[in-house]
Amino acid sequence: QVQLVESGGGLVQAGESLSLSCAASGRTFSRFAVAWFRQAPGKEREFVATINNPSGIAYYADSVKGRFTISRDNAKNTVYLEMNSLKPEDTAIYFCAASWAFGRIAASEYNYWGQGTQVTVSS
Repeated sequence: QVQLVESGGGLVQAGESLSLSCAASGRTFSRFAVAWFRQAPGKEREFVATINNPSGIAYYADSVKGRFTISRDNAKNTVYLEMNSLKPEDTAIYFCAASWAFGRIAASEYNYWGQGTQVTVSS
């Protein structure tokens, strides 16, 4: 069982940066692949990035590639999402999720979810 809690969301202007954190509980956290998803009003939840363990291999959605960086610190049971050059279209609720399998981009394939944190980017 894994419980996830996101933090770090807020309101920023276009071009600025923001860093999100996902703190996890559970001694088996290091065995999970972790991902970030986001959901804008009226839209479906979409994949943002995922990172495997222990390889640290990451995979990104094309819309954020080169701007966002996912990382994890297993000693702290935390996954991070560094977001640079933010755009208004990045505005959404950001969720972290955990799965036993790496490389999944469908939300339905993730077993555990956090409550989400709001990111708003003004133009």
